[in-house]
Amino acid sequence: MWEQLKATPEVLYGGVIALGIVVLLTPAVGGMARLLGVVDRPDERRLNRRPIPRLGGLAIFLGIVVPSLAFLDLSGETRGVLLGAAVATVVGAVDDFRGLSPPVKLGGQLVAASIPPLFGVWIDHFTLPLIGVVDLPMWLGVALSMLFIVAVMNMVNFLDGLDGLAAGVCGIAGVTYAILALSLGKPDPAILSAIVAGACLGFLRHNFFPARIFMGDSGAQALGFILAAVSIQGLFKTASTVVLVLPLLVLAIPIIDTSFVVARRLKHNQPVYAADRSHLHHRFLNIGFSQRRAAVTMWLWCATLAGAALATRFLPLRPGGEWNLVDSLVVGGIALAAIAFSIYVIYLLEIVKLMNPRIRRRERERELAEARERISA
Repeated sequence: MWEQLKATPEVLYGGVIALGIVVLLTPAVGGMARLLGVVDRPDERRLNRRPIPRLGGLAIFLGIVVPSLAFLDLSGETRGVLLGAAVATVVGAVDDFRGLSPPVKLGGQLVAASIPPLFGVWIDHFTLPLIGVVDLPMWLGVALSMLFIVAVMNMVNFLDGLDGLAAGVCGIAGVTYAILALSLGKPDPAILSAIVAGACLGFLRHNFFPARIFMGDSGAQALGFILAAVSIQGLFKTASTVVLVLPLLVLAIPIIDTSFVVARRLKHNQPVYAADRSHLHHRFLNIGFSQRRAAVTMWLWCATLAGAALATRFLPLRPGGEWNLVDSLVVGGIALAAIAFSIYVIYLLEIVKLMNPRIRRRERERELAEARERISA
């Protein structure tokens, strides 16, 4: 691993430059957003208690583009990823400015997701246990790739409801993807992932509680798009069986959050795109966590899952067909830690809520208030 890093120092350079650009540029973008009136104003659904400018995603995107132009080969696949990210950012920025209807927004996301396949970034094969390499026809591989990109874009957007949460989770995912891609001999996806991590870390300087700016849809869609595209470009298309599940493991938190929210909305016959306060971070706040504590807890949860992904990649259990006791114990310990943390979170958000009458009563009152609001609307 260290040898790959020495051979590709752009991984570090890109991340550091992205961090510096976003730290310096974000206040200017926030000032511009205030002048244009692009701010989140407090209401029953939002957590902020004062108007906060959006459009932080523009600073994030510029922080990603500048080092990308300096360090990446833009003659092939990476050009498609950056062009698609630009379209995703523009769609998100328009939504931040004017607000887009869900069908129009989805159409813009599909346009963005259709660009990487034009440059060869699509799932043409993957490897399954006991089966081996599975080749996909072009139409199916492109469709699956577009579906995955759009899904991750919306997952990150759903996650962006707590100061610093989405930026922290995407930063952890970026670091993890950079390490995985570098170990697989994919320098461009590794550099781009590191740049994303640096941009997220720089944005946290202004976005962690109490946030002075939000990334908005422009940032959430750009980050979700790039992380999904990098997964396809650098991780999915590999001969390694285990690598197939690693991107999904790193993105487990937004996947779980989106699954819970969509299931609840379908259960209550609500539109899937309707906004509410049923996300995991809202559940943390409902049981008494502060915004800081809730965000840090979810970061730690994401870090344990990322650690399990890295351990699975770098500690082979059966090198040469023989079980390695030490590596097996280490991987088992890390996996148990990730499982234990996940059970702890489920206990806090589900079991405690059901056992505590006060919290259960508060949940009923919130649901009644939402029902009254829907009826009045």
